[in-house]
Amino acid sequence: MNNKSFLKGGALTTLIAFSASASALEKPQTMEDMWKIIQEQQKQIDSMKAQMAAAPQPAKTAAADGNVKSLERKTDVLSKEVEKLRTELVIPEEPKYKSAYGLGPAASKVYQVGKGLSIGGYGEANYQAIVGDEKGKKDNADFERLVLYAGYKFTDSILFNSEIEFEHGSTDDGGTVSVEFAALDFFIDPMANIRAGMVLLPMGFLNTIHEPPFYFGNNRPEVERQIIPSTWREIGVGLFGEILPNLTYTAYVVNGLNAADFNSDGIRSGRQKGSQAKAEDLAFVGRVDYAPDAVPGLSVGGSAYAGNSGQNQDFGGRQVDAFTQLYEAHVQWKYRGLEFRTLGSWGHIDDADVLSAAKGQTIGSSNYGWYTEVGYDILPLLVKDTTQYLAPFFRYEQFDTIAGTPTGFLDDETKDRQIYQFGLNYKPIPNVVIKADYRNFTAKKGNLPDDFNLGLGFIF
Repeated sequence: MNNKSFLKGGALTTLIAFSASASALEKPQTMEDMWKIIQEQQKQIDSMKAQMAAAPQPAKTAAADGNVKSLERKTDVLSKEVEKLRTELVIPEEPKYKSAYGLGPAASKVYQVGKGLSIGGYGEANYQAIVGDEKGKKDNADFERLVLYAGYKFTDSILFNSEIEFEHGSTDDGGTVSVEFAALDFFIDPMANIRAGMVLLPMGFLNTIHEPPFYFGNNRPEVERQIIPSTWREIGVGLFGEILPNLTYTAYVVNGLNAADFNSDGIRSGRQKGSQAKAEDLAFVGRVDYAPDAVPGLSVGGSAYAGNSGQNQDFGGRQVDAFTQLYEAHVQWKYRGLEFRTLGSWGHIDDADVLSAAKGQTIGSSNYGWYTEVGYDILPLLVKDTTQYLAPFFRYEQFDTIAGTPTGFLDDETKDRQIYQFGLNYKPIPNVVIKADYRNFTAKKGNLPDDFNLGLGFIF
């Protein structure tokens, strides 16, 4: 074999070997892997070019030139992929919105990042026209909420997540800026992990997942505002995890409510919101959910809250525990275009007579509420292969914040209410929703105005 034949054969063999090598490594797992491949290929390209340049003209073949060009093309493709990966480290190309550990899909983004900072959020604005009450409430327009989620994943086992909320556009006219939750998660075992900080109490559907695209109507169900006082957050620590396949739980010890702020509308004003909260009394809250494989889309669950609310304060010269209980059960079924929810809640307040006397108004010794709603995405029936969403819905609610009246006090029947609501949710893309709905209010005593609502919401 002469020198020309040896050089030609060696060059071709090397090119073929590295072509095969490049093919085998076409799907590297990390950016570092890609860089190693690119650097190795570039060395071989340079070597092959040098060998071919040194060889006499007859040794250069079209096949050898083609293989060199093929390697150059693959190197160029890999280089572009590296740049794409670098960009995605800052701005994910296609973020996937999926609820995790009981939080909303946008609030769960930090659980999907490899490490470091995660930013998300949501917002909603609406117009409300009051119907049948010209001398009372007025029509209004409101940028109700702008929320920023900021999370940071320190390690695979420790992360921080938070929600900062701006309400009603400006603090100059009744708006507020609040921390809705801010907690550290410590991942220990799928069955038992720790969460500590300002936590959302795991009750009902809306208290933990209240991003606009994921509930019907411009306003959250009144049962999940008046009976379950969403958004309800307190300072606490507890456990969460999956006990068995599809059986999850959350359990916290938190600072108790403040009974001094209870009133005839219920316990809502007794929330302390993590702001220099009185913690003489603590409370327990727990939740369990189960999603059986046998019925796709179905989930059932319940939650309970129990704890004293007296906080060692005087109520008309007496100290009372004001033991407060709240329970709820819920069912949800999402199957193809169908979305169905129902929820019922019942609460009890001890020492309601003492609290009522100190407050000068009737505070219910018990309260209750329930609602059911159904909607259906009709757009796939009208437009084939559409990715958009259009769901008419109907919701019925009933609740009473003074279902039980303490001895010596009168019931307020204006608090015993029903709401009939119907409307539309339209989503041009999954992140954006446009809503229209009408609510008809009735009370056991007195007249209440209806309202028409038109609004929009988004997550990112």
